[in-house]
Amino acid sequence: MNKSDNSTEKTRPNLIPLPSREACTDEEMAAKAEQFHQLLNLRRTVRDFSDRPIDRRIIEDCLRAAGTAPSGANLQPWQFVVVSDRETKQRIRVAAEAEEREFYAQRAPQDWLDALAPIGTDANKPFLEIAPYLIVIFRRTHDLLPDGHSVKQYYSSESVGIATGMLITALHQCGLSTLTHTPAPMEFLNEILDRPSNERPFLILVVGHAAENAQVPDIARKPLDEIATFV
Repeated sequence: MNKSDNSTEKTRPNLIPLPSREACTDEEMAAKAEQFHQLLNLRRTVRDFSDRPIDRRIIEDCLRAAGTAPSGANLQPWQFVVVSDRETKQRIRVAAEAEEREFYAQRAPQDWLDALAPIGTDANKPFLEIAPYLIVIFRRTHDLLPDGHSVKQYYSSESVGIATGMLITALHQCGLSTLTHTPAPMEFLNEILDRPSNERPFLILVVGHAAENAQVPDIARKPLDEIATFV
C-alpha cells in the first residue's frame, strides 16, 4: 500500500518553538499575582451605565485578547457580534425584556427569585440601550463547510466560557465596566443579528463606562479557603 493510501496514518502536528516571555523571579511573579488580584477584586457587575462613547480600537484589541483563549482542538467556536447601532440595541432590549417579563412572572422558581432579590434585578433592562456597546457572544455547535458537510465543535461551551472570561478581564483592565445578561430563551438574537443556525447565543455582554452615580449591591466574595483546595 502506498503511503498516500494509508488512511490510518495520523497527520503530524506542525510544531513551532514556544514564544518567549519575560523571565521573572519568584518574587516578581508573586508581586504580579498580587497586583492582578487587586485589579480584578475591583471588578463589579454594573447596571448603571453612561452613554459616553468608547474608541472602537479598545473593543477590537480586547476581542483579540479573548480570541487567544484555549479551545477544544483549537477550533475556536466563538463569534463576537459587536452592536453599537441604536436601533439594533433597541430591538434587542424590546425582545429581551419580553422574555424577562415572562421569566419573572411565570417561569422563574421562587428560590431563584429569592436568590436574585439582594441583587435588585427585574425585567427592565435600560442598559441594553444606554451602554455604547453590546457584545453578543455566540457559540458555534459545528462548522459548515463549503461542500455542505459539517465539522462538530468539541467542548464549545467550555471554550466560549473561557474566552468570555478573558474578554471581561481585558475590558476591566482598560477601565471599562461590563454586565453579563442572559435572557432565556435567546433565539431572538439569531433573528435580529442575522446569525446562522449553527450559532447559539451564549450571552450578551454589556460594555461601557459606569454612570457617575452608579451603585452596586453590597456583596462579598468567598475567601480562598472556601473556593480552593490544595492536595
